[in-house]
Amino acid sequence: MNISAAQHTVTAFDAEILDLREMVLEMGEKSTRAITRAIDALEHNDLALAISVVADDQEIDELERRIDALSIQTIALRAPMADDLRHLIATFKISSIAERIGDYAKNIAKRVPLVAESSRKIEPAALLPSMANIAAELVRDSFKAYADGDVDLAVSVWARDQTLDNFYTSIFRAIITYMVENPAYITESAHLLFIAKNLERIGDHATNIAELSYFAETGRQMPDRTKGNDVGTIWADQQE
Repeated sequence: MNISAAQHTVTAFDAEILDLREMVLEMGEKSTRAITRAIDALEHNDLALAISVVADDQEIDELERRIDALSIQTIALRAPMADDLRHLIATFKISSIAERIGDYAKNIAKRVPLVAESSRKIEPAALLPSMANIAAELVRDSFKAYADGDVDLAVSVWARDQTLDNFYTSIFRAIITYMVENPAYITESAHLLFIAKNLERIGDHATNIAELSYFAETGRQMPDRTKGNDVGTIWADQQE
């Protein structure tokens, strides 16, 4: 390969990497926005907004498909090695995680009509917007860590996920207690439990993005995370 051809190959590879990063960051913006919009729809019984969140998830799915195709093409044609390959694989995996975050936001939006059809207000529901704000912040910061190659921010996301786990445990306890004391509200409460669980899983995925960003920059794995209390023990406590 002559110098001109080699330069062209490097330039093309750099352009492909840039395209992949821009698409992944766009997925990050859309998935973060989906979380906040889904919770807004829940908080205000906004069925039109909930429908919009569900419909817009197709845009996130399409971005993932484009990233998959370009990632495979880049690996096949450019044969990247060392740092380049590590960053490319991290980008590929992060796109899949972003798609899952979008799915969790979509699932929250799908439950809005089920909750809104009841005129009864479940008191623990008031805690969900605060939990959603934490989840959205973790997602936003995880993508910022990826974009900036910021290992300190990645570690911060990894550590702060514990706060979201603890929040989920508190909400789970509150909703279960409410269900036991108000059996007529079990259906509505169950929907809120699923929403809280979706938010907790979003935090886990944000942490996964942070871990991949950390690995891409350092070549090292983060240690295993410490999870919050097992909510199964809370349910057992309620049965005693």
